[in-house]
Amino acid sequence: MKFQTTLLAACAALVLPHAMAAQRGAIAQPSAAEIPKLCKQSIAQAKTRIEGLKALPLDKVTAKSVLGAWNQLDIGLQDIGGPIGLLSETSPDPEVRKAAEACDLLLSALPNEYLQSDALFQRVKALRTTDPIDTMARQSILDDFEERGVSLSADKRDRAKVIFERLDKLSQDFSRNVRDVTTKLAFAETALTGVPPAALVNRAKDAQGNFLFGLDYPEYDAIMNNVQVEATRKAFWTAFQQRGGQANLDLLKEAVQLRLELARLMGDSSYADWSLKRKMAGKSVAVNRFLEDVQGRVEALERKELDELRAEKAAVTGEKDAVLKRWDLALFQQGLKKARYSVDQREVRAQFPIDPTIDWMLRVTSTLYGVQFRANKSLPVWQPEVRGYDVFDSASGKYLSSFYLDLFPRDGKYKHAAAFGVRGVSLAAQRTPISVLVTNFNREGFDQNELETLFHEFGHILHGVLSRTRYVLNAGTGVKRDFVEAPSQMFEEWSRRPETLAYFAKVCPTCKPIDPKLIERMNASRAFGKGIQYARQRLYSAWDMALHTPTTVDPMQTWIELEGKTPLGHEVGTLVPAGFGHVMGGYQAGYYGYMWSEVLALDMRSAFGANAMDTKVGTRYRKLILESGGQRHPTELVEAFLQRKPSPDAFFREITGQTNAPRAAAALTRQ
Repeated sequence: MKFQTTLLAACAALVLPHAMAAQRGAIAQPSAAEIPKLCKQSIAQAKTRIEGLKALPLDKVTAKSVLGAWNQLDIGLQDIGGPIGLLSETSPDPEVRKAAEACDLLLSALPNEYLQSDALFQRVKALRTTDPIDTMARQSILDDFEERGVSLSADKRDRAKVIFERLDKLSQDFSRNVRDVTTKLAFAETALTGVPPAALVNRAKDAQGNFLFGLDYPEYDAIMNNVQVEATRKAFWTAFQQRGGQANLDLLKEAVQLRLELARLMGDSSYADWSLKRKMAGKSVAVNRFLEDVQGRVEALERKELDELRAEKAAVTGEKDAVLKRWDLALFQQGLKKARYSVDQREVRAQFPIDPTIDWMLRVTSTLYGVQFRANKSLPVWQPEVRGYDVFDSASGKYLSSFYLDLFPRDGKYKHAAAFGVRGVSLAAQRTPISVLVTNFNREGFDQNELETLFHEFGHILHGVLSRTRYVLNAGTGVKRDFVEAPSQMFEEWSRRPETLAYFAKVCPTCKPIDPKLIERMNASRAFGKGIQYARQRLYSAWDMALHTPTTVDPMQTWIELEGKTPLGHEVGTLVPAGFGHVMGGYQAGYYGYMWSEVLALDMRSAFGANAMDTKVGTRYRKLILESGGQRHPTELVEAFLQRKPSPDAFFREITGQTNAPRAAAALTRQ
């Protein structure tokens, strides 16, 4: 999931071209030449608002004069930052991406300045609230002030400001180094035995007639899931694990050092403890205890699954003493699942072509949550294949929001799958939201993993476009970071339930009917690989936490040490941390949040019982979870939805493949 900081998020109406500003649901798309001027105007406008708020007499402090003004400040900055952040990662024009990055740095520097203003801090602090939403907003803003160092001495504030600005630049550079990778690997046709024929049709070749493969996910899947030649898999996998290179390792190392310095400036011994104060976990000890629990439950299962894959490799290759390597995992998992469960991902792709699958997902979602999605081809897009949609409430017919789908890979585009919250809702300002789904799917259709990814990321989109919060700062995914994945993880289930699949024929009566036996086999095949999957997630999380202790560490060396202790060990020459953008883009000391939030996601999913299309439960979920955004604490929301305290039982059953896992010793509770 890609995030834009709430205060840095879409051009204010006063500075946008009039026609674009007037079109409902449109995203500003200024040219490279226009961006600097728009950026300068928006920053000047924001500074005027800031000075006005600073000058507010303390006896005139009210929710309207402070929170209302703050909301307008957020909106003005979001109206430039949202489109700029999106274009920096998706524009086909490298000059636009360059100009957008420069503007993004200027925007990110602004809160480093005004959130250190004592005069501004005192106005928010003086506010007395009785309304719970206002109270939550006030506290969130005060936390932002403290996080930027408003209470520090002048010299420490200055140093903190320098660190924040440098960290923003390091994050931007890190992302660009992965996004703009142009590596092409050349393989002779004989080296591609097993690759789907469609992957070679119209593929570029080098002067010697070898096929050229880049490092986008469709190409990764084509080779790693299918190619029988081990040398090809090893070469491609190694190149993929080197994205970002030494340059990104250097950026990450500097970032880790600066974070520790920042934490010490703030009076904490580690960056993790400083950062976790605003997350559900609260403290490092809670995270580490959770990760130990996960490891204890999946360790034996991981080894069992690896032994089965090793046996599969030996059977396929005829090598009695075959050694299983990391570049073997995808291929032999696919082979084992095909043999054991009769699941062929090519058959899955044929079952789920792109357009009907998108239509099906939208029909399922609209039915479950009482909304309507209407394609809107008049919305301006940044690339011809991008699709725009408007969202309406089914009962009232009222327009709610808009979203876009940018589905396929291209040069210079963000390399992963993410939801960009370009514009947050604000009921107080009568402001409607806009979100953008950015992915890199195969044009031939969705395989099992891509189908799950589609629903996962659309879960984030729903969190944005169905949000109904008073203030922008609480909109959509403006929740605690270790809860933000919960709505998206929960929605993955809707990609594989019989009740939802029944709707496929309704949106595409001419499509090949959904084969219920295939779906049964797909669902059964999900049981294999859970130990490997969650052991890897635990490794990423433990490494992330190890980077942010009271001691300075080298990120790459720490990775080598931790990965070296796993059953498959560390492969010399690979640079996984160089391409692991989460620890540079918002999930630092927070990657554990993927599993932490999944505990809540799977528990919430249980409320639907045997009927995933229960519209009464769907309506309650929409109202309580999706519409509430960050206006209420996540634990409070989940308890209200479940009508009981959260339980981790469903999560531990999921990660171990058990149906009756014992109740965990400690549930996730508010810290």
